[in-house]
Formats: sequence, structure tokens, C-alpha cells
Amino acid sequence: MVGLEPLKNSLSSFVHLLGFCLEAISAFCVLLGLISTLKIALASFRRRQVFPFIELRLNFGSWLALALEFQLGADILFTTVTPSFIALGQLAAIAIIRTFLNYFLNKELEMETNFQNKLKEQSSLDQL
Repeated sequence: MVGLEPLKNSLSSFVHLLGFCLEAISAFCVLLGLISTLKIALASFRRRQVFPFIELRLNFGSWLALALEFQLGADILFTTVTPSFIALGQLAAIAIIRTFLNYFLNKELEMETNFQNKLKEQSSLDQL
């Protein structure tokens, strides 16, 4: 299998480069989430509105969930090239965290949407 060694090294290099790109995208998602959340908070502050804590949490949480998706992709790639029990453990931990975060974030989004819809219904009934 000596002839496959250069191909194996090239594949490993490509996978590491792709994994690095996915990790960079993940970090960029966190940065975009921070900027987006700060914009919402500043807009609320300027309008002297009640602090939109739930909206901020949901907004930033969505960005974090997206970042975790990219992290998971990077970890899967790294694990395919250098499988080890430590790498598999990290992959499992990230997958569990991402799953729980997405589950609870979706529950909160659903509850918040239902709450907002009820408020709209109530305000339209009050106008009658």
C-alpha cells in the first residue's frame, strides 16, 4: 500500500483545510450573532422600550445553534482522518450539546410565537 500513501496524505491535508474552514465559519456565525443581538438591544434602548430579553436570547441562540452545526461538521471531518476515542468523545459531546440546544431553542421559539399570536389576537379583539 505504499502507492496510496501520497493520496492518503493529500486527503488528510484537504480534510484538515476543510475542517479549518468550517471552524472559521462557526466563529464567524458567533460574531454575526453577537453583532445582530447587539443591534437589537441598541435599537430597543434607543426607542426606550422594555429590554427584549427573550428576543435577544432567541436571536443569539439561533446563531449559536448554526455555529454548532458547522463545528459538528468540522469534528466529523477530523474524526474521519484521525479517529481516536478522544475525538469520538468530543464529537459525541458536541452532537449532544447541539441536539439539546436546538431542541430547547425550537421549544422556546414555538412558545414565543404562540405567545405573540395570542397577544395579537387579544389586541385585535380589544379594538372591536
